[in-house]
Amino acid sequence: MTLKIFADRMSQPSRAVVLFCKLNRIDFEEIRIDISKRQHLSPEFNEINPMRQVPATVDGRFKLFESHAILIYLASAFPGVADHWYPTDVSKRAKIHSVLDWHHSNLRHGAMTYLRNTVLAPALGIIPNPQAAAEAEKILNSSLSKIESIWLKGSGIFLLGSSQPSIADLSLVCEIMQLELLSNEEHSKIMGPYKKVQQWIEATKNATKPHFGDVHAILFKAKSRLQQKRANHGTESHAETSLHSKL
Repeated sequence: MTLKIFADRMSQPSRAVVLFCKLNRIDFEEIRIDISKRQHLSPEFNEINPMRQVPATVDGRFKLFESHAILIYLASAFPGVADHWYPTDVSKRAKIHSVLDWHHSNLRHGAMTYLRNTVLAPALGIIPNPQAAAEAEKILNSSLSKIESIWLKGSGIFLLGSSQPSIADLSLVCEIMQLELLSNEEHSKIMGPYKKVQQWIEATKNATKPHFGDVHAILFKAKSRLQQKRANHGTESHAETSLHSKL
């Protein structure tokens, strides 16, 4: 039976899973769960993922959620996946797990909390919390600094000093790409100091093209709409409401 992926490409983890499948020519059916329409809260999707989050997968009778678990499963269960994505070497796998475990409580926590309390607040119908945004920005900057000084340490251009990308590279780069929704000035302020991170992101894009651009097309469209709204209104508060239809 064909693998089913329940995803919303405005979701960073969803993009990582879809991108991995495309890169490895895994046959799958993508079923969109539109978060902006609360489809993830439906009784039908609850049968797939009781946590009511995307992505989730169904492979025959086997249901799975949490993007890192899904990536590990796909890399292990489907033939033809190149070893560099999730090496058979146990020590290399353990290193990848260390990055993935670190990701959720650091980079993802910082990036999502910051975006939620700035650019995404109007779209989500919540009141921005400046204090939460300030704390999240600290976590985000600390995370980017650690990626640069720890995870990108070594001769390779990818995480853990590798010469080819792993599932960890996909997960973290897809996370950072969400920052494209920020204004150009804000994006430069956050990403500007981290030249090695920027080079790694570009290397990952190049290693995964043309699928990287295709999977992120919806994000780039949302970014373009935001930029146009900012130009028209001169304020970000009006611009950010345009995301409501996509988030």
